[in-house]
Amino acid sequence: MKIISWNINGVRAITQKDFFKDIETINPEILCLQETKAQDTQVEKALAQLTGYHQYYNSAERKGYSGVAVLSKSKPLSVTFDMGVAQHDNEGRVISAEYENFYLVNVYVPNSGQKLERLDYRKEWDDDFRAYLKNLEKTKPVILCGDLNVAHRAIDLKNDKSNYNKTAGYTQVEIDGMAKLLKAGFVDSYRHFNPETEAYTYWSYRFKARERNTGWRLDYFIVSENLLPQVKSSTILSEYFGSDHCPIQLEIG
Repeated sequence: MKIISWNINGVRAITQKDFFKDIETINPEILCLQETKAQDTQVEKALAQLTGYHQYYNSAERKGYSGVAVLSKSKPLSVTFDMGVAQHDNEGRVISAEYENFYLVNVYVPNSGQKLERLDYRKEWDDDFRAYLKNLEKTKPVILCGDLNVAHRAIDLKNDKSNYNKTAGYTQVEIDGMAKLLKAGFVDSYRHFNPETEAYTYWSYRFKARERNTGWRLDYFIVSENLLPQVKSSTILSEYFGSDHCPIQLEIG
């Protein structure tokens, strides 16, 4: 089974590019999208030609903001939205799809903001989201995918020293949040297979960042430890464009 996760930075924008051709080429069993930036009906309309998939959307109350979608060739046993914590559940950030052998959770984690004005909120989010995942794991193993808005280690961004504790995504608070998640029994699948590879999934549109490969690894497949033997590969598909993020892929068998 091939699962793709992709922060598309606007569903209406990316579908005007090579998106449908790219998805046809990659041909995932499950496609998880983040930052759709549209309401459910608008996402449905934009993705209408992907007819081979059962489609589920979770949009933010605020228009043109956040939003996630899950598209699955096989119908999930159940689908739930958000994590059941009122202060987190109006920004369209979480969809969980239950399959026979695992839960697949698609997430777009809040950004801490240009001036780190949401950093305290982000710490609360990380703690509550970890508890949500551990609760799911009581029933079945979990595959978590999405834009986690954190570079966990210095190897996960080009300019680590100049960004540390100054830039959203590379503060000690966010690093600690990821560390706690991994200590709670989850595995960063890309790092499992590629322990010392410098590779990124996000490049700013400014300063020719992608051309220069000045990037960040913000997008992850995180899996329950007991699911790891079934993971065949975890890869970054940096050859695909259309967003400031590239897709990532997990193959399980």
